[in-house]
Amino acid sequence: MADLLDGVPTSFFGFRRPDGSVGVRNHLVIIPAVAAANTVARRVAALIPGAVAVGLMDDGTETPRARALTEHVLAGAAASPNVGAAVIIGLSPETGEAERVLEQARRRAPGKPIEALTIQENGGSVRAIARGVEAGQKLAARLALAQRTEVPVSELILATECGGSDATSGLASNPTVGVVSDMVVAAGGTVILSETTELLGAEHILARRAKDEAVARRIIEIVANVEKAANAVGATVAGGNPTPGNMAGGLTTIEEKSLGCIYKGGTSTIQGVLDFAQRPSGKGLYIMDTPGHDAVSVSAKAAAGAHVCLFTTGRGSPLGNAIYPVIKVCANPATVARMPDNIDFSAAGIIEGTATKEELGRALYRLMIEVCNGRLTNAEIIGHQEFAIHRIGEAALEPVAGG
Repeated sequence: MADLLDGVPTSFFGFRRPDGSVGVRNHLVIIPAVAAANTVARRVAALIPGAVAVGLMDDGTETPRARALTEHVLAGAAASPNVGAAVIIGLSPETGEAERVLEQARRRAPGKPIEALTIQENGGSVRAIARGVEAGQKLAARLALAQRTEVPVSELILATECGGSDATSGLASNPTVGVVSDMVVAAGGTVILSETTELLGAEHILARRAKDEAVARRIIEIVANVEKAANAVGATVAGGNPTPGNMAGGLTTIEEKSLGCIYKGGTSTIQGVLDFAQRPSGKGLYIMDTPGHDAVSVSAKAAAGAHVCLFTTGRGSPLGNAIYPVIKVCANPATVARMPDNIDFSAAGIIEGTATKEELGRALYRLMIEVCNGRLTNAEIIGHQEFAIHRIGEAALEPVAGG
């Protein structure tokens, strides 16, 4: 696949972190360790230019293992290479949620400046906001001195996602992203394909691309688990998929949707299957076991260390993310014309017969490199900073993976 890279950049300019990783953004993130700290986190971020608050919604009744998953994802957000520094805000020093997230984040990103505080130990929200701003301003001053350095694309982790799919997604947008995925893998980088519910009916095709029998079995297993979980509550995956919007856009069955979805992963060998928000251990193409919920799936890959996300949409989606840039790709000419402030790249030329997926894939790859170098996506310009964590019952929760 080396010829895929002829005439295109094979490096980008990023921020080298103390642990050796490289980020394409230099965020100061303010992370609430519990939902009760959301407002404090938002106010702290609002008072520090350029700071980003990661939203967290829970009802305070998480089981211990579900809470462990939440803290795992929050620590992943803080440890992301796109994050230069973080302030973690909890409620109580006795319950220790902020300290646990802090410890995990420091373990996963050694040397990164991260601080933690709680609302109770600071005497309430107002004082906690003041303390958070004080800590954040010092960290922001350090980040302002950071400079970009040239690094190879082999250090890049690319996330892929689709949302608001229609018939043009599988025909054009997803194949275009698949070309980019193959280019990143050819350059020695890493790609993550996810949304397990939207692999149903195509899992056997992916299994044939697995590097070994163990990976193939795992691909089949995660799809079977989704079906079992749905059956356990008297539902089916196919019963809610395709969605009404998907069907209005021309999709008829979950198998049709899945066959289009998997195009985003290109043609490379699948190296492994990742648990929710688990960081890849090597290079090449991986599948992450996530639900089909766009915001949750996008956030899981951000927490796993992905640098940038290529997000295809046919009917239109404004979704962004607090941790990494989300590049919107659309091949529906009507949507491109109707939502120009949300779409970063048009693949409509394939539908109109004026371009090929190879031509547009190379153009999208170049745009991705520009975004890695600092160009803002439309979601970033508008201020879309969504972040969501999988909410799951105790019985279905698997042990939280490391990494």
